[in-house]
Amino acid sequence: MKTKMKFTVIILILFLGTLPLAARQEQGDRFGYRDTIIVARGETRDNVVTLGGDIIVEGKIRKSVVAVGGTITISGEVNDSVVGIGARITLKESALIHGDLVGLGGFIEKESGYRVDGDTVYFKTSDITGKFFKEGAKGIFAFSFLPIILVFKFVSIFIWFLIAILVAALFPRQITLASGQIRKSFGPVFGTGLLAIIIYTIFIVIAAVLCLVLIGIPILLFLSLAGFAVKIFGRVTLFYFFGESLARGFNKQSVSAMGGSLLGLLVVSFISFIPFFGFLFTFCLSIIGWGVVIRTKFGSTENAFRRASKA
Repeated sequence: MKTKMKFTVIILILFLGTLPLAARQEQGDRFGYRDTIIVARGETRDNVVTLGGDIIVEGKIRKSVVAVGGTITISGEVNDSVVGIGARITLKESALIHGDLVGLGGFIEKESGYRVDGDTVYFKTSDITGKFFKEGAKGIFAFSFLPIILVFKFVSIFIWFLIAILVAALFPRQITLASGQIRKSFGPVFGTGLLAIIIYTIFIVIAAVLCLVLIGIPILLFLSLAGFAVKIFGRVTLFYFFGESLARGFNKQSVSAMGGSLLGLLVVSFISFIPFFGFLFTFCLSIIGWGVVIRTKFGSTENAFRRASKA
């Protein structure tokens, strides 16, 4: 029971962390909690996301389907990815998925005749949890031959793995656009990020001081949530940037937002293990991440400052 509670808390944190970004979606999106979302035959939606509920797709989804717990049943068409975290995914014979099929825990059932154009990634529940979650903290530290710092790094990689899947599934177009601006305008992006981090740090210090008179508490909370959203979107954008760059090196002309993000996560994680250099590399990623998020307004425009100056 304790194990399930810990895993649920982690997923809730990841899911709630995407809400500031989710607010940017169009009216065609459906977000639910422990309810049933049905996209009927002839109906079209953008993203469909549920926490502990059931998703039934008989019509068409323009973007992605994501379920944390619950079930996903596809008999219609999904233009992007189908992602289930601890969910039961059922693909009917008429199911058509143009993107990736990802299952982390849970089950995947397939009827003959279905079609998935992208990659299929499936980790069984026993593969994900195993000793890692089975015995709680005792199980985590049972690997006595690993230094504690490595344990924390692996936990961090696992969490970023979940975040990358959720963000890439929900915002593939925004991730792709923002990543392109890193290559196109690296100098301005880096400069914007450095200035933004300095200003943000100053505001955090001021808010912390104002907490002594209570007025700073809501300000500090708002700044923390904003910084959390920026960090998540910026880091996943960088994952995709490195993943896409690596794919191009192997002459692969196109890579999905999810595939590129997960490939980039491996690259970034490997470099972060290098002593000292890994720390400097991660710090530079934070600067670039902040810069690209602010400059592109979470991937919604190529240059937010140019639009503001024209206005």
